[in-house]
Amino acid sequence: MAEIAGLTGLRPGSSGIAKIITSPPYDVIKPGSGLEKLLQENENSFWHITLGDKPKDALGRLVSRRALIRDDEPCFYVYSQEFDSWNGQRITRLGFFAAPAVAQYETGDIIRHEQTFDDKVQGRLELAKQLGMTIEPIFLLTKSRITDMLREIADVVEPLYDFVSDFGAQSELHGIHNRIYRIPASSSFGQALANLIRVNALYIADGHHRYHSALLNNQANTLAYIVEADEIKKTRGIQAYNRAINGTVVFEDGINEISKISGVCVEEQPALIGVGCPNRGYFWVYTNGKVYWVDTAGMTRADDPVEGLDCKVLEQVVYPALGLTESMLSDSGRFEYYPEQDNDKITALVDSGSFNAGIGLHAVSVDEVIAVADAGLKEMRENGNIAKPHFIMPKKSTFFAPKILSGLFLYGHEYR
Repeated sequence: MAEIAGLTGLRPGSSGIAKIITSPPYDVIKPGSGLEKLLQENENSFWHITLGDKPKDALGRLVSRRALIRDDEPCFYVYSQEFDSWNGQRITRLGFFAAPAVAQYETGDIIRHEQTFDDKVQGRLELAKQLGMTIEPIFLLTKSRITDMLREIADVVEPLYDFVSDFGAQSELHGIHNRIYRIPASSSFGQALANLIRVNALYIADGHHRYHSALLNNQANTLAYIVEADEIKKTRGIQAYNRAINGTVVFEDGINEISKISGVCVEEQPALIGVGCPNRGYFWVYTNGKVYWVDTAGMTRADDPVEGLDCKVLEQVVYPALGLTESMLSDSGRFEYYPEQDNDKITALVDSGSFNAGIGLHAVSVDEVIAVADAGLKEMRENGNIAKPHFIMPKKSTFFAPKILSGLFLYGHEYR
């Protein structure tokens, strides 16, 4: 199944430097945001490598200052993230960094749940070629029981880095206590981890186009963060991906159409209870200062890992009544997406008149992600290289949290 190697390449020279350099992943930094401004003003921020105009120069500066140092011993790095969840619970999540072998999707070694497109990876692919390194990790899930071993490592090994992220409260990664433990791949711990990972496939949770870029770049291995699937369940690591929308039909005018569907009903609710995380089969809709519940629990759902998802039901039941089509899903004038921890941002956008409704739904589960991925692998093996696979997650259906800091490692990949 999946094979992993130790990482070699560049890493920060100390905990203090790691705190200064690291940044959120490039794809969660919105242009023009306060977060982007904060990172842009820090000349040592990894942002200048991931999104800046002169990434090679930025990398050269950090290397010349020894802010980034070379480490040629293949190692795994256990990563502990301690944080307050959106509901106030203190949580510690354990995973580790490694270099999994890059394999074609049909092998089933690394399994995706999203469709990938060659044209969407060109910027990342060009950056990898320009720098000769993989600079941001793919987020992978394993069914292998690795958490107990990672906990044991954290108990007996001194952390290489130990710092609290500071992004001026502009990012969900602000305030996270990060601890990194370096484990040589040749050590007994390292060999045991590699053997555990080898037992099962790896599932892409986040970073599908980063993995696709490594494939197109003919890399032998790539940079990844690997976490046990059950650890995501325990830490509630998938949030609902809620949304502010601009329908061509306002919600109140679409209620009758929605209510005509068998097993579906719509009820206005007190605003006080309106914007929490609903149970499976329910959606909340916020519009004109009012909150409505859309109850689809009575619908007959297809015995299908995609069609049964709440995010798919939302597209089938609510969107048509509001004049929203699949072609609009990536239109920022029609949709803005936020994890449930940012529901206040959705309601603010609606109150300001920028969008005419906000919608909240139940979070996708880890088991649902894996079921879709497994069905997609089976579909691909049976039907060949299909242009538009059925078994893929709907767009913006999962938000894995917290994200993984960029800038902790730059992997010196080799080519096949």
